[in-house]
Amino acid sequence: MVATKRALKGLPEDADLRRADSLAREIFSDVANKWALLIIEALGEHTLRFSELRNEVEGVSHKMLTQNLRMLERNGLVDRKVYPTVPPRVDYTLTEPGRALRTTVDALCHWTHHHLAHIEDARRHFDN
Repeated sequence: MVATKRALKGLPEDADLRRADSLAREIFSDVANKWALLIIEALGEHTLRFSELRNEVEGVSHKMLTQNLRMLERNGLVDRKVYPTVPPRVDYTLTEPGRALRTTVDALCHWTHHHLAHIEDARRHFDN
């Protein structure tokens, strides 16, 4: 995943390409986990409250949902809006970069469905 100047158009000549490469690996490590991908898929084009999101992401614990939402917000992929009500209302929605990442997540899901039979056959063969 070595960054090249051609791949990073618009950066100043003295941009730290090693830092850009390190950041890319860090972000990939953050978002390439089961819960983050499921949260991104669940939000889609919707704005959801925490409880609605928890219902959409089957099996996620309160703690894991909170941790992943914070990480996605920190990386600028999810927007969190708090309303001054009692009890507080908090809405989550994907940002523009989050929606762009969702396109990649959708492609990964499509790839999985397309190659599912092959993967299952390979696993059976390997496990025997």
